[in-house]
Amino acid sequence: MVLGLGVLVLVLVLAVGIGAVGAGVAGYVHAAGAADAAALAAAPVTFRPFGARGSPAQEAARFASANRTRLVRCTCPIDRSWDTRTVTVVVERRVDLPGLGSVDVRATSRATFEPSALLQP
Repeated sequence: MVLGLGVLVLVLVLAVGIGAVGAGVAGYVHAAGAADAAALAAAPVTFRPFGARGSPAQEAARFASANRTRLVRCTCPIDRSWDTRTVTVVVERRVDLPGLGSVDVRATSRATFEPSALLQP
């Protein structure tokens, strides 16, 4: 009886642990996708608005929010030159871990935009 109860407790602890790891990984993957979308949205806006609703950082924040994350940092200065530029975006998402509470998961993404590519047919 005691051995059976011990095995049951061990199985429950392992299940909670596996669930927490799975939720954490899923949360990170979601945040990474949101960071990619935000960086890709912000990069061309550093050159020209292209129909965006605001600055590169505002565009990154809009895409992060649409993907249920929060923009933490956007290194995406406006540059009207024809030089290639790279933006860096960091987003954060709160992830609930079963039986353990919640944590904030951060993801970073970079996107490069080459304005001269607009001149090619």
